Amino acid sequence: MAKTDSLQLVIITGMSGAGKTVAVQSFEDLGYFCVDNMPPSLLPKFWELVRQTGQISKVALVVDLRARSFYDEIITMLTDLDESHVVSTRILFLDASDEELVSRYKETRRSHPLAMEGRLLDGISKERALLQEMRNRAQTIIDTTDLTPRQLREAIFKQFKSSGLPTFHIEVMSFGFKYGLPIDADIVMDVRFLPNPYYLPELKQKTGLDPAVAAYVNQQPATNVFYRQFMAMLETALPGYVKEGKTSLTIAIGCTGGQHRSVALAQRIGDDLQADYPVDITHRDLTKRKETVNRS
Repeated sequence: MAKTDSLQLVIITGMSGAGKTVAVQSFEDLGYFCVDNMPPSLLPKFWELVRQTGQISKVALVVDLRARSFYDEIITMLTDLDESHVVSTRILFLDASDEELVSRYKETRRSHPLAMEGRLLDGISKERALLQEMRNRAQTIIDTTDLTPRQLREAIFKQFKSSGLPTFHIEVMSFGFKYGLPIDADIVMDVRFLPNPYYLPELKQKTGLDPAVAAYVNQQPATNVFYRQFMAMLETALPGYVKEGKTSLTIAIGCTGGQHRSVALAQRIGDDLQADYPVDITHRDLTKRKETVNRS
């Protein structure tokens, strides 16, 4: 059984829209057992199970406004854990400016959990007041106002990684050139030379996540030649990036509209790289399909 003093708990909390999703993904890559919004009343039983198994030594627990009815209970539980000396507890609070939070909500078209019937800024203000005690208790506060997801990940790795734990992480992204180049990409590949599923009526309204589109793209002779050469290049380059101390790499695969070819290839590349590296796969422009001429 693991020693009780080796148990580490990180509470991930902060403003809605400040980056908790990226944070929990980062802790998963750091080897933490991650739990999203466990009711505080279950924490003592959870820790007892952890101690009995002896298999888990690091836990990251996400706490946000979905558990607002439990906040008083959370504060009490944290106090009890600190006094028990059984668990080493650390709070990570993610923050951002009001202006940036508004911008992120506008971009994603999400509703703030405290502004369902009011102004967005009012909801943000209420949330700040609710979270003030957690912010005061936090040992680590990261302002994500000017951070990209990759930079936030790097900041978390710097604060929480264990000695000797590899931190290199890859993001494979699809995008459409018609919406602009991704400014934070390290490697950009243009796959507009490949046959376009857009021109096939049965595939036009689908995306590269659809098996039929993925099969069409990946079975092209040109795709097979490109893929072998591109993966051979990555096989040479990636260890060099790791050796030079780079913590993350963004590989961007682009077609015209970011719907078909780039999506299918980003998925294939990401799936193959996951055998050796922590990988996130994102599709920047997948939801930007327009009913006007779209030559994705």
